[in-house]
Amino acid sequence: MINLLKTHPFFVDKQIDSCEHLEHQGYCNENYLVVADGVKYIVRSFTKNETNREEEFFIQKQAYLAGIAPQPLVLNLKDGYMVMEYIEGVHEKKLDLFSLYMLVDTVSVLHDNVFIEKDMVKVKDLVKRRDKEIIDALEIIENFPKDFVVSHNDLNPMNILWKENKPILLDFEYASVNDCYFDLAALSIEFKLERKEESLMLHRYFGGVFYRDKFEAYKVIYTALCEEWFQNNP
Repeated sequence: MINLLKTHPFFVDKQIDSCEHLEHQGYCNENYLVVADGVKYIVRSFTKNETNREEEFFIQKQAYLAGIAPQPLVLNLKDGYMVMEYIEGVHEKKLDLFSLYMLVDTVSVLHDNVFIEKDMVKVKDLVKRRDKEIIDALEIIENFPKDFVVSHNDLNPMNILWKENKPILLDFEYASVNDCYFDLAALSIEFKLERKEESLMLHRYFGGVFYRDKFEAYKVIYTALCEEWFQNNP
C-alpha cells in the first residue's frame, strides 16, 4: 500500500512514516491508518465494486461541509482507494438520551443538507423475501406519503464515530435517495431502542406529526435486509 500511495500527487511530496492495517474492516473496504509527515489519514482500499464510488465521495464531501463526516481528500478509482482525514473517536453500541438526540440531529443534518440527482430507491427492491410480513410492510409503506432524502442507509454503530460526544458519520458507500424513515428504522434496530426511546427519537426528528405504522413497517424491511445481507456475506 505504501508504494502505491507514493505514486499519487497527494503523497508524492510527503514522507510516509507508517501504514497500519486496521483491525475493524467493512465488507467493501480494507482500511489503513497512514501517517505521512506526522499527519494521520485513513485509506480505504476498495474490495468490492458494487457501489458508485464517485457518488460516495461526492456525498461524503457534502456531509463534511455540513460538519458531520470526515473530509474526503483523494478518490483514486484507477488503483481503487479513497483517502480521508483521520478523526480520533469511539464507537458506541448503546446510547443515553442525550447521545440519541445528538445522533438524530446529525442524521437530520444529513437529510436536510446533502443532495444528489438520482431516482429514489424503491422499497420493494430492498429485500427479496415475499412472505406475509414483508408484503404487509410494503403495503403499509405505500399508503403513506413519501419523505425523500439522501439517506445514509447503513447506520450501524461501526459507521458512527463519537468525538467529544459529537457523532461523525462514516462509510457512505450505500448512501442514496431513500425515505427518511429508513435511517430512523435503522437507528432503532441497530441501537435496540425501547418503544419510549423510539417515540422520543421520532418526536426529536419530526418535531410534530409522524407515522408510527410507517416507521414499524420500515423496521420490518430493515431487519429483513440485514438478514439477507449477512446470509450473502458470511
